[in-house]
Amino acid sequence: MGLLPFSIVLFIALSISYVGVHGKENLPLVTEKASLVSFMSSIVSDPKNILETWNSPHVHVCNWTGVRCNNASDRIIELDLSGMSLGGTISPSLSNLSSLQILDLSQNFFIGCIPKELGNLIQLRQLSLFSNLLGGEVPSKLGSFNNLYYLDLGSNRLEGDIPSSLFCNISSSLRYIDLSNNSFGGQIPLNNECVLKEIRFLLLWSNKLVGQVPLALSNSTELKWLDLESNFLSGELPSQIVPHWSQLQFLYLSYNSFVSHDNNLNLEPFFDSLKNLSRFQVLELAGNKLGGKLPHTIGNLPASMSQLHLDANHIYGSIPPSIANLVNLTLLNFSSNQINGLIPPSLCQMQRLERIYLSNNLLSGEIPSTIGGIQHLGLVDLSRNKLSGLIPDSFANLTQLRRLLLHGNQLSGTIPLSLGKCINLEILDLSHNKISGQIPAEVAALSSLKLYLNLSSNELQGPLPLELSKMEMVLAIDLSMNNLSGRIPPQLESCIALEYLNLSSNSLEGPLPSLFAQLPYIRALDVSSNQLTGVIPQSIQLSSSLKTLNFSFNKFSGSVSNKGAFSYLTKYSLLGNDHLCGSIPGIQSCHKKYGYHLVLLLIPMILFSIPLLCLFRKQLEKVGKGDLEDEDEETKDVKYARISYRQLVEATGGFSAASLIGSGRFGQVYKGVLCDNTKIAVKILNTATAGDITGSFRRECKILKRTKHRNLIRIITICSKKEFKALVLPLMPNGSLERHLYPSHGQSRRDMVQLVKICSDVAEGMAYLHHYSPVRVVHCDLKPSNILLDYDFTALVTDFGISRLVKCDESMFAGDSASFSSTHGLLCGSLGYIAPEYGMGKHASTEGDVYSFGVMMLEIVTGRRPTDVLIHEGSSLHDFVKRQYPHKLHHFVDQAIIMQRCSSYSGIISIQHHHKVVQEIVLEFIELGLLCTQQNPATRPSMMDVAQEMGRLKDYVSCPSSSPLPADEVNVKVNSFCCEDSLV
Repeated sequence: MGLLPFSIVLFIALSISYVGVHGKENLPLVTEKASLVSFMSSIVSDPKNILETWNSPHVHVCNWTGVRCNNASDRIIELDLSGMSLGGTISPSLSNLSSLQILDLSQNFFIGCIPKELGNLIQLRQLSLFSNLLGGEVPSKLGSFNNLYYLDLGSNRLEGDIPSSLFCNISSSLRYIDLSNNSFGGQIPLNNECVLKEIRFLLLWSNKLVGQVPLALSNSTELKWLDLESNFLSGELPSQIVPHWSQLQFLYLSYNSFVSHDNNLNLEPFFDSLKNLSRFQVLELAGNKLGGKLPHTIGNLPASMSQLHLDANHIYGSIPPSIANLVNLTLLNFSSNQINGLIPPSLCQMQRLERIYLSNNLLSGEIPSTIGGIQHLGLVDLSRNKLSGLIPDSFANLTQLRRLLLHGNQLSGTIPLSLGKCINLEILDLSHNKISGQIPAEVAALSSLKLYLNLSSNELQGPLPLELSKMEMVLAIDLSMNNLSGRIPPQLESCIALEYLNLSSNSLEGPLPSLFAQLPYIRALDVSSNQLTGVIPQSIQLSSSLKTLNFSFNKFSGSVSNKGAFSYLTKYSLLGNDHLCGSIPGIQSCHKKYGYHLVLLLIPMILFSIPLLCLFRKQLEKVGKGDLEDEDEETKDVKYARISYRQLVEATGGFSAASLIGSGRFGQVYKGVLCDNTKIAVKILNTATAGDITGSFRRECKILKRTKHRNLIRIITICSKKEFKALVLPLMPNGSLERHLYPSHGQSRRDMVQLVKICSDVAEGMAYLHHYSPVRVVHCDLKPSNILLDYDFTALVTDFGISRLVKCDESMFAGDSASFSSTHGLLCGSLGYIAPEYGMGKHASTEGDVYSFGVMMLEIVTGRRPTDVLIHEGSSLHDFVKRQYPHKLHHFVDQAIIMQRCSSYSGIISIQHHHKVVQEIVLEFIELGLLCTQQNPATRPSMMDVAQEMGRLKDYVSCPSSSPLPADEVNVKVNSFCCEDSLV
């Protein structure tokens, strides 16, 4: 006979031992205790030591964490271990808890299948396994529950058809069912013999369900919330069923293949079916195949409605004025249809409106000035229509307006000065219209703009207003394709967050200012097709962020190098400048001719410089003997290798441009080699911004000397004098992660397996900072450029210059508690990676770092910078990926497979298996990335949880056959209540 499993042996031993001592009267309790011990033996990960009390012989089982007993019978009636980050499998031994009424194992990392033995828990009333990694099919035996009223299996990896027994056998008691965010297929298993009479909440979104909405749902007269979004359901809208749901409040049918009545020509029957639902609030029908004219009866929809989504369909006709009857509507979305006619002025009666989406339609006429009377409007998107006339002055009354999108119309006249009163405006896009006149100084001075200003493709004229320099937080400015003239004001260097600047196709003249070298985040610069003259400032080549440049069709002269940022130049970037020369392939070479008069001029200059060189050498020798005698108090208590200023000068070639490897707002980073061949990176802080630098330097010193971890950058020494402050760090030979995601030349070839290990390293380093470091740290600026790679591609987190040291309770900051925005004039971090709550004035937090990590993961799999998505898609990277989820992710997978280096598994597994592994990696990255970037900070995992999940993924890619991961589709752990659109 084979060996019995350890859990069974333990169960028998405990039962015999307990009965021998206490007699039979307590046998049920000892049986249940043994079952829990068996369950504990299947737990492989307990990072929070939740089960510590379970191991103590002095703690009664009814006092174990998560356990609650009936006071009268001393039987276990509740097991709640939700949100404990437990990993492992769910043991069938739980079926021995015969009196159990509540079983909640949600928001953990349980894998494997749901044990069919759980169906023996006939007293169970609540079962929640939400947000785990459970797979396989749902056992039909779970339909044995007679008293169950709450069932939540959402956000797992469950597949197959939904067992009919799940809806039929226990239908008399079920009130809440959540099977969403899985991979269930087949039809919804309801018919005349199988009904859900007591159901209130039925959530089946994000699956692979097919067929029509079953007529048997008309028996569910208590239904309040029905969510069938993101499936493959079809047929006519359920107008025959809806009137039976008198309690209905939320109906989500978006992103299916529903059509309207009468061969997809009539929406009226469905709208009429809703009119008597007095409690109805939200209707979502977006992304279907709905056709027909927008009926006038839309005004008969329940006045209680707060949101109406009809976007991305084939609806035509004009907007009926009767829509103004929906006075409680906060969101109206008709975008991407074929709606024509005028915008009804009666919209002003909808005083609670916060967001209006009417873009990508055929609307014409003028924008009604009455829109300016809707006091709570925060977003107005009327783009891509045929609107004409002037921009109403009344927009100035919208004090809460954050996004105004009017591009792609036929608007004329001038930009209203009154727009300058929209003090909360973050995006202003008036491009592709017929607007003329000058850019008003009042609008140019909108310091609130922090995403983009787009006035391109209009008929604007006059100079660039100096007030543009007040847009310190704007990400992109596009003024191209106008008739602007005059010089480019050097004051634009105050736009320190600027990443994209397009001034092309205007009549700008004069020299090109060197200000662009001072912009720490500038990535793209286009000044083509103007009348700019003089030389292209060589200082621009020192920019470490510039990747796209266009100087073509101007009147530039002189030489252009191919170093630094100029290495990205091509002949097409310089076309139409006949007097330019240099080593860029395709343009004329510079021929040096030295005249005799030049030699005569050089002789006195050389003779005059000799005494200065001698004096400089003596000063260097003096500094080399003791350049740290007045070092900062932050460095006195740490013993670092003493490297003199002279040694740093020699190692970096006098801090030459050839040694420059990076620059930012606070200074530059140079590479160098010491006399003992030690390769170093010297981070010099720019003392010209002394107010910011002192704090930044002290913080970085304080953090680097108190934290030690294999995935955090270590410090070699600190050089701190009044006029010179530098950190000396080891040179990372493989550069930053950003360099590998966006290489300088050639196509990116992202090794996904290697990226898993890199992200795992980053998560480990961040988990140390958040949870284990002697001084807890919030990094505040986690992004690919701040991840450095060692010789073996081990990732090290660096650049703690804006970090926050926090006390052990993680709720207070060491030092002052002012927010970063108030002390530095910037949001906490880099645009695109900043957690949305920071924009609302919240303090820096570990949850903000988790958000940045999630953005980085989504950036890796999409191959797109978050700032690019903000500008071109008008949304965050989270929203961009979520729109593709769950049925449009294949292009991300295909892209990763194409760009993957197949040598990673060469000779170990087949190419097909390797592609499967890459697919699983991409889907896991999307899953975790979306989870980390949820809008609500409280719903994001901790960095410790993230590190654990990344560690599991790293183990899997190291041995792909060791543990199962999904191969079909991502299942994102995002609750339905976290999916609301936001202006932030």
